[in-house]
Amino acid sequence: MTKRRDFIKSMAFGAFVLGNEDLLLKKAAKMKIGLVTYQWGKDWDLPTIIRNCEKSKVLGVELRTLHKHGVEPSLNAVQRQEVKKRFADSRVTLLGYGSNAEFDSPYPAVLKKNIDDVKELLQLSYDIGASGVKVKPNKFHEGIPHEQTLEQIGKALNELGRFADGLNQQVRLEVHGVGTQELPNIKAIMDVADHPRVAVCWNCNPTDMSGNGFEYNFNLVKDRLGSTMHIHDMNEGGYPCEQLVKLLTKQRYSGWLLLECVSKHDDNVKAMQEQRILWEKLIARS
Repeated sequence: MTKRRDFIKSMAFGAFVLGNEDLLLKKAAKMKIGLVTYQWGKDWDLPTIIRNCEKSKVLGVELRTLHKHGVEPSLNAVQRQEVKKRFADSRVTLLGYGSNAEFDSPYPAVLKKNIDDVKELLQLSYDIGASGVKVKPNKFHEGIPHEQTLEQIGKALNELGRFADGLNQQVRLEVHGVGTQELPNIKAIMDVADHPRVAVCWNCNPTDMSGNGFEYNFNLVKDRLGSTMHIHDMNEGGYPCEQLVKLLTKQRYSGWLLLECVSKHDDNVKAMQEQRILWEKLIARS
């Protein structure tokens, strides 16, 4: 009798999974795939970026600074509205702006300039209809205790978080830099940077697997993940993309994973399509 009950239960569960497969997939698919104009899009102007994202069905984009798209703080109010309208009239979501700003410098004037630059970019991001600005830690400096540098970065992020709050923007700390990209150090920064407008931009680095391992490192920052993260070529191996997607699904993550790929192709749009298909397969298995 017990075996029969177990068999009925297993059949009922199987029927539930089959009957709700679309629902389960939709829940996982709240995560979406987009593009960082880091390499594949750096030579595209704004209409080309939108056209290629639509063609590849990679329907989100983070604009990296100093690229051909020309979206910079120098744009006037009319030009900013034109950028906003281009995206509003398309299927592509403008997710944010990728800066090179960093807050580890031991020189106060350099630190202040980086903070001021990001404030300008947060205003730009708001004006063009995006939702945040990516920043980064970059390195430790000789003779400066690591703890001091991490605290300084955290305090700078809090100042920016307060500024971003008035613009409904997110300050996204990329997991980046020699030493600084190690997840215990990112956590130390975020322990200081406790403003709710400050978040982590996961970056799929080899160091994500160091120390106590991938899942341990993920768990250090899982509650501070922002609405964007970066993922690299998914067909090159070496990074646990499938494990990442499973952890994100478990976390009910609903943000964007942005392609920050460096591989060389004759047709980058085709490469984007291929990465999207790989992504969809990861989602289906998650």
